Amino acid sequence: MKYETLAIERDGAVMTMRMNRPDKRNAINRQMHRDIQQACLDLADDFETRVVIFAGEGAAFSAGADTSEWGMAGPDNELELRSQSGIGSRTSAALENLDQISIAAVHGFAVGGAVVFASACDFRVGGRDTWLSIPEIELGIPLSWNALPRLARIVGHAKALELTVLCERFSAQQALDYGLLTHLADENHVMETAQDIAEKVIKMPALPVAMTKATMKALRKGTEAGEAAYSDPDLLLYSRLMQQRRRRRGTE
Repeated sequence: MKYETLAIERDGAVMTMRMNRPDKRNAINRQMHRDIQQACLDLADDFETRVVIFAGEGAAFSAGADTSEWGMAGPDNELELRSQSGIGSRTSAALENLDQISIAAVHGFAVGGAVVFASACDFRVGGRDTWLSIPEIELGIPLSWNALPRLARIVGHAKALELTVLCERFSAQQALDYGLLTHLADENHVMETAQDIAEKVIKMPALPVAMTKATMKALRKGTEAGEAAYSDPDLLLYSRLMQQRRRRRGTE
């Protein structure tokens, strides 16, 4: 199946899924959300693919959410608007819930939502010259897409608070030290390192690998009880409504 914003490559049991908007620095728009969700849904019935490498086309992994869509008028139906507000949470959940082992291959830079997508993968390879940032609060919105429970699990609550509140850029080496990246590679060998990891995975017996990942997913859900009460779509909806209110006041 072809996807508008993704490039899919297959090599035996390894699939590479690339965000494919290089002219927009792979900014994550609504179509990309839909494409990633559909690709993950298609993988649910794919028993040949055992590893998914998630990467970005062009000079960088991704610039994060496509801010050009933020000023666009939303649907009049509030329930549809609420569903639209939760699209990022559904995409990151789709990536995290893959049955296949997933590897994020992060090069150039990863911003905001791109960091969220990477954190949803099982392994995360970064280039030595790669940098990351989570600038949402500086832009006046909360970090969403159900990222906070996932980020706190990976780097710890204090570091997650620091990264999201201070909005400071951090290096791949720092990300490795925090646990946000699991592997570091020379900038030109990020994909090669991801492929090496994939090869090691597919050399292992398939069923025990699948069972182990399923167990880890269950453990994550058991230790993130707060996620069930974390109303991510409503936070985004509230943020959008407040922005609309401020714009209306500015025109009065």
